[in-house]
Amino acid sequence: MKAVFGILGLVVVLAIVASLAKTQLHAVGGGASSQRNAAAALPGAIAPDPNAATAPQQARALEDRARAETARALEQGAERNRRAEP
Repeated sequence: MKAVFGILGLVVVLAIVASLAKTQLHAVGGGASSQRNAAAALPGAIAPDPNAATAPQQARALEDRARAETARALEQGAERNRRAEP
């Protein structure tokens, strides 16, 4: 009897999670496509910039900036330690 209630509880939780996931995916997917359709339907709509950075380019730029800032912080720390030594 305990096992039946355990399995029944798992099935209920799985159904709830699946329902929430479906709702979230529908909201994300439906919102993006409806925005694209609305932008295409407007006669004065502004087209996306073809020269804009792609996601991999943006990620690479973010990584480069993080590396540069980390190196700068390490150099500042080393300089601070040199000044603190007698």
